[in-house]
Amino acid sequence: MDTKFIFVTGGVVSSLGKGIISASIGKLLQARGYKVTIQKFDPYINIDPGTLNPYEHGECYVTEDGFETDLDLGHYERFTGIHSTRNNSITTGRIYKTVIDRERRGDYLGKTIQVVPHITDEIKRRMLREGLDEGLDFVITEVGGTIGDIESAPFMEAIRQLRWQLGRDAVCVHLTYVPYLKAADELKTKPTQHSVKELQGMGIQPDILVLRTERHLDDHLRMKVASFCNVDLECVVQSEDMPSIYEVPVNMQKQGLDAAIMRKIGIPVGEMPAMKPWHDFLDKQRNATREVHIGLVGKYDLQDAYKSIRESLNLAGIYNDVKARLHFINSEEITSQNVGEKLAGMAGIVVCPGFGQRGIEGKIIAAEYTRTNDIPTFGICLGMQMMVIEFARNVLGYQDANSREMDERLRVGDGTSGMQTPHNVIDIMEEQKSITQMGGTMRLGAYECELKEGSKAAEAYNPCGKTARHSTIRERHRHRYEFNNAYKEEYEAKGMKCVGINPAADLVEIVEIPTLRWYIGTQFHPEYSSTVLHPHPLFMSFVKECAEEKSVKSV
Repeated sequence: MDTKFIFVTGGVVSSLGKGIISASIGKLLQARGYKVTIQKFDPYINIDPGTLNPYEHGECYVTEDGFETDLDLGHYERFTGIHSTRNNSITTGRIYKTVIDRERRGDYLGKTIQVVPHITDEIKRRMLREGLDEGLDFVITEVGGTIGDIESAPFMEAIRQLRWQLGRDAVCVHLTYVPYLKAADELKTKPTQHSVKELQGMGIQPDILVLRTERHLDDHLRMKVASFCNVDLECVVQSEDMPSIYEVPVNMQKQGLDAAIMRKIGIPVGEMPAMKPWHDFLDKQRNATREVHIGLVGKYDLQDAYKSIRESLNLAGIYNDVKARLHFINSEEITSQNVGEKLAGMAGIVVCPGFGQRGIEGKIIAAEYTRTNDIPTFGICLGMQMMVIEFARNVLGYQDANSREMDERLRVGDGTSGMQTPHNVIDIMEEQKSITQMGGTMRLGAYECELKEGSKAAEAYNPCGKTARHSTIRERHRHRYEFNNAYKEEYEAKGMKCVGINPAADLVEIVEIPTLRWYIGTQFHPEYSSTVLHPHPLFMSFVKECAEEKSVKSV
């Protein structure tokens, strides 16, 4: 069949969960045997979110091909298992840059460049994924922001044009909010009506409404919305608060969201898919009888800043039959005097990734405490680097050991030149300088890593020890500085083993201390590869070890 297009927009307020709804639609269509992809169009002018503060936009998610994207792509991949690329994340900045670059080259032959048609044509081209894909049954396009935002107008105009161009091959799903007023004890539909009116004013009639609500909506209220918004009753679906975001696809399926989409497009609905693996996963989630407390040592006190890590730990907990209770521990507040108090009650610690000097000393102190007290510890990217620095300071005897990233920052404004320390155990390596993907010396995207046979990391990737097929793995990176190989022999001799190596550049990817219960650091970001049906093996192994801790409690 010809490719069908689903546009997901949002109204009333932001953060309603368009990404979860888009991912749920993708999962439901996959369950019916269709090949889908999901893409996000963000209205901000940044080229990508790579330079955005996590407090502004949450975590920066990285695709296998090395593109820094919106965190919603993490939801898409976790729900569907698809591998997104740079073509799945588009911003206003990328659109305008493409058009301006063409204008500078003279591609438009002297024409006046305007939002319509030049910007909208480029948006349409990317929404249609021209020249990118063959064999896709559905392309789901989520548009960021809220209806009425001035920066979203070109995207809405592009969707309006595509709706006419594509006819029944396009469907618009609009997500709105139905607030509950406690004083009046009423649910109010007026915000939804105004949101749909705003959309209609742009020339777009939504085919399906998903009503975000904290309270159950009865059929009378749904009929009211359907009547005022010119939408069929069966196409008014409610998205109530659920115990877990992973319940949303099942809730949408029960209400016939996927069936409504197919009827609108003119595809036979057929039987409802069983989705047995997904239901088995949900059963494990509901039936977990113990909880394990894990501390996240980082500097961003915002849930979305470590979204993929949190979800990876939650998924691993479910498959280990425990509930992972996650506690943010601000590394800026950790000192040698209070570290025991800050980490008390934690069955395991994740030393979180990040950039910059702020909060690193607290991470180093936490790494020392967990190492000397044999508490399971998982260091990710910068977290791994802090474990390496801590080991150099307190085991190798280099009390001034540091990272070139932090060492250079320490010298800003003091008028001196050269390094503060000669012992930068984290550095930019000569072998790395040939790696010039986006970001200059920054390593972005998937790279190979060879695992050392017999290591705990290798055991995690092959928990049953069946084959050696995982001796070479591929994991995603987002960093600039590396383990300094000049110190490799010293680390190995003193007990910190380099058990994962990038074969192309001889860069250290994984370190571990095998004499401890679970003390592993990875230069890569394993959280980007963890999905609902295939949780990442390192998170599985880490949570399994944490679950052996005496502090695990019944719930």
